[in-house]
Amino acid sequence: MGKLMREVAVIGAGMSKFGAFPDKNSRDLFAEALINTLQSIDKNFETKEIEALYLGNYSSDLFEGQGHLAPMCAELAGLTPKPASRTENACASSGIALREAIIAIAAGAFDIVLVGGVEKMTDLPTAGVTDTLASAADRIFEFYAGVTFPGLYALMATARMNKYGTTREDFMRIGIKNHKNGALNPFAQMNKSVAEIMNSKIAKAEKKGLPKPNWKDEMDFLHDLSANPYIAYPMRLFDCSLVTDGAACLVLTTKELAKKYTDTPIYIVGTGQGSETFAVHDRPSLYSLRSAVNAANMAYKMAGVKPKDIQIAEVHDCFTIAEMVAMGDLGLWERDDINRAVREGDTALDGVRPLNTSGGLKSKGHPVGATGVAQAVEIFKQMRGEAEGKRQVKFDVECALTHNVGGSGGSCVVHIYKK
Repeated sequence: MGKLMREVAVIGAGMSKFGAFPDKNSRDLFAEALINTLQSIDKNFETKEIEALYLGNYSSDLFEGQGHLAPMCAELAGLTPKPASRTENACASSGIALREAIIAIAAGAFDIVLVGGVEKMTDLPTAGVTDTLASAADRIFEFYAGVTFPGLYALMATARMNKYGTTREDFMRIGIKNHKNGALNPFAQMNKSVAEIMNSKIAKAEKKGLPKPNWKDEMDFLHDLSANPYIAYPMRLFDCSLVTDGAACLVLTTKELAKKYTDTPIYIVGTGQGSETFAVHDRPSLYSLRSAVNAANMAYKMAGVKPKDIQIAEVHDCFTIAEMVAMGDLGLWERDDINRAVREGDTALDGVRPLNTSGGLKSKGHPVGATGVAQAVEIFKQMRGEAEGKRQVKFDVECALTHNVGGSGGSCVVHIYKK
């Protein structure tokens, strides 16, 4: 794949608060994200200038009993009767909606496009959420055999442990790091560090007159099965992302028009997409996703950059093992160097290459249809120096990446950003 025929710029980015909102539906969440996005555009902009909507949504049909969501969201934005399309690729739905919007602008079909992602997951009980998400796995060979996504990612974790000597503590370190970042993000669902959660549990026990837990630190807390039970060995509760409601939006335009709306546009210079053998048991590797490798190589080639040029990245950490898989698939670290990078803090906010400064799916939350666009929102803020408070990295970000995976890796999309 060659260069984009026209350069594509992000001029606005925003999101709703992520969490559990029993009094809101997908349209409410989308409206909140849209308002936040319009407020981020520096100069005069009106929604009537938008020519089309690309909306990522995994399954409002099953989560809410409401399909055909794109034109409904277009109506909220005042876009009717302009084109509005919904993209479904499991957890990569809005990342791929973003890719389709990029291609549309680069091809000259539109000049200004709204990209959105939304999911309302918490109306269903846990069993209903599990069944809905399982429809993104192989129903015959996986779901009917009793394997859900925690189990599939647990297989990947066990494979990496056996191949590279990764430990359960390495997964815990990723969870601690991402919760620490999420604690700094006012939009995050779980905006508490693991230490804060631990101390809160100690305080509650004392208030109730119960024996005070004797956890020495976060690692000690995470080793306690009563506080951090196994979900699917070796994945434990704090290795797993959350059931989340939320939405996110971006406004894209051409390089020529971008300066009309902002002095600091962020350019998307590379986009790539890949697929993987759907059933995990048929894959050649359990600690790598060919969908991600292909998507990354495509995006790097289009952008004319190498993995070493990426300064920060938002990667798909639906489980802590997924962040480690991404580190290798994207070429950001050699696979046999990933354990060291995690242990020595390379991926922390003050590390050599921060990952998931937003808190990631683990702490920010994972409304599956919104995740890909929400990752781009974080990159937009970081590259413009606008991330809230202490979450802002301490260096000038010139090149960044987002990595959005669908299901257990059946699809993946990667985008590369420059100033």
